[in-house]
Amino acid sequence: MGRGRQKAKHTKVARELKYFSPNTDLSQLERELASSNSSADPWAEYAEKYNDDEDDYSDEEE
Repeated sequence: MGRGRQKAKHTKVARELKYFSPNTDLSQLERELASSNSSADPWAEYAEKYNDDEDDYSDEEE
């Protein structure tokens, strides 16, 4: 496939994505947002477990 044909295909896809507006179920979106607990960070327990406040590698660099 030549460069012109490839570019035309990409342009067509980009145009479709730009002007495509799917129907949005706002009530479903509202239910999803209401059910998710935004205050709870699912990675917080791992951050506490694995992150150290001190830099363990600072002694090795000197």
